[in-house]
Amino acid sequence: MTFPETNYVQSMALRLAAGAAGLPEEMRTRNTAYLRACQNDDGGFSGRQGASDPYYTGFALRSLMLLGTIDEETAARLARFVGDRLGQPVPTVDFLSLVYAAVLLEAFTGEDPFAAAGFDRLRMVGETLTPLWRDDGGYTKTPRGHQGSTYQTFLATLAMELVGEPPVDPRRTIGLIRSRQCDDGGFVELPRLKRGGTNPTAAAVGLLRLLDAVDEPARSGASGFLSAMQNGEGGFAANTRMPVADLLSTFTALHTLVDLDTVAEIDLQAAGRFAQSLQRPEGGFGAGVWDDTADVEYTFYGLGTLALLQGTDG
Repeated sequence: MTFPETNYVQSMALRLAAGAAGLPEEMRTRNTAYLRACQNDDGGFSGRQGASDPYYTGFALRSLMLLGTIDEETAARLARFVGDRLGQPVPTVDFLSLVYAAVLLEAFTGEDPFAAAGFDRLRMVGETLTPLWRDDGGYTKTPRGHQGSTYQTFLATLAMELVGEPPVDPRRTIGLIRSRQCDDGGFVELPRLKRGGTNPTAAAVGLLRLLDAVDEPARSGASGFLSAMQNGEGGFAANTRMPVADLLSTFTALHTLVDLDTVAEIDLQAAGRFAQSLQRPEGGFGAGVWDDTADVEYTFYGLGTLALLQGTDG
């Protein structure tokens, strides 16, 4: 079995940055100012309330990298926050966010935040992920879990690629993810679920791409399912039972369709209008038409959606 020569994260970052270069300068400036104003004194970023959080810090960093407007001072403050949090107990999803952030910061500054904080990156990733591996070929969200989670397995495999570690048992993981595809063409987070979801489908396709295992059933099924998730708002719903679109589902669906080279199946202009409508006058993006507050996570999804659309023929 062969693996892609292009790093998944590098490929996505380059695609988004290339698209973002075509965004209006006023939009780039406004959202850069918004993001910089959201940085806390400790160098991290918060969600809509509370203290700095590794998860949201990762999205703020990715947004600034996407825009190409991260500066040395912002990066240095971010690196200090990442290094400080690496020495504290954090949930797995936060640790994986720190790994992602550390790799991006190393690419920008040339310095590994793990090493700067006195930690061995490979050892920490191994010690965190090994207790979560299960015989079904997936990773659980907590050590008490019994079945691999589609999303957690994607994040864990991505983290291993980021630090240069091969997957534990790719054939078993591929089998697990393929078994999660439903009759509607979408994928599910856990086997007891019967209806596909937009975000589990995006995670499944991303994982199969990481393992160089996107076959025709996955490609055609996921493309058909995701295309059907675009609703009258122009955005994408999280699943067939959700009556409204959201920016997370819109970004993940669009990114997956671009990856599968089937993006022509959707209304690109409508997707662009939906994303644009969620941008706030002061910068930042909300989650959906019902949401009147911006945050750094949805700002990444909004900018990412518009950047991806810059690279299409729609």
